[in-house]
Amino acid sequence: MFPARLEPGDEIRVIAPSTSMALVKGEQLQLAKERLENLGFHVTFGQHVEEHDEFFSTSVEHRLEDLHEAFQDKQVKAILTAVGGYNSNQLLKEMDYDLIKEHPKILCGCGDITALQLAIYRKTGLITYYGPHFSTLGMKVPSDYTMQCFLEALTNDAPFDIEPSKQWSDDKWHVEKEDRIYYPQSDYDILQDGEGEGTLVGGHLSTLNLLQGTEFMPSLKDAVLFLEDDEECHPFAFDRQLQSLLHLPDAERIKAIIIGRFQKNSNMTLEALKKMILSKKELKGVPVIANVNFGHTDPIATIPIGGQASIHAENGEVSISVYPNS
Repeated sequence: MFPARLEPGDEIRVIAPSTSMALVKGEQLQLAKERLENLGFHVTFGQHVEEHDEFFSTSVEHRLEDLHEAFQDKQVKAILTAVGGYNSNQLLKEMDYDLIKEHPKILCGCGDITALQLAIYRKTGLITYYGPHFSTLGMKVPSDYTMQCFLEALTNDAPFDIEPSKQWSDDKWHVEKEDRIYYPQSDYDILQDGEGEGTLVGGHLSTLNLLQGTEFMPSLKDAVLFLEDDEECHPFAFDRQLQSLLHLPDAERIKAIIIGRFQKNSNMTLEALKKMILSKKELKGVPVIANVNFGHTDPIATIPIGGQASIHAENGEVSISVYPNS
């Protein structure tokens, strides 16, 4: 199920189903609002987005209220999450999936929001978008790449390629600074050659794995699996998390894997990642690409969970083509 495209004049609702928006500095929120408004969109906020408790979140009831209200409101055309966190999976049992299916619309976020996105896709078939939070769009030095990919994915039906950015940064998203440190980027890295086509499924690996064995876990059959993790996930942990995923019965039908760029504090190296992938007999013949622009570094692409993708990784040449409305 494909949500309607964003158009100028549309209302975008910001909600906080994980960490409270109160964690984000006011200047960053104002910049994000202004940038979306300059594109012609109207930005509104859920009633409880700035509530917080000792866990820097708010009650399940209030988070659900904002989520359901955003889907039910006919004026709202897209929903952006304020920020990530740790606890969005608390909402899964009490979410009204029938309401969401009756009022399909864009939902965009990343990290901990993976739990909501995959559960919604599994329960309703609605395509959701793994991309920037509202707060991401308020960085002091905005990324043209991030904004271009965001608009490309949400405002038109045309296929698009996820191409490498010319540079990337590991500076914290919430640090308001103009002198961010950028590193050059040429192409993505091929860990294993091959070609594959399938359905885009994935997100934040540690959050995705919370869904194993539950009714909220989507199938990996014929999936183009896209995975990333944050600096809390070091190489040993990522290896274990990936192996757990590959033990799922339908993982035998994975068509390709794309891996997001790691933060430096994770201590992941390209050599370690390559050895890790080559050690997985389950992935023999499956194309694997690394250091793709999504995840917890800057900039990031916007990826439709449930969209179709075609992967080519051979002889040093890489292409990731997305067909969101296929």
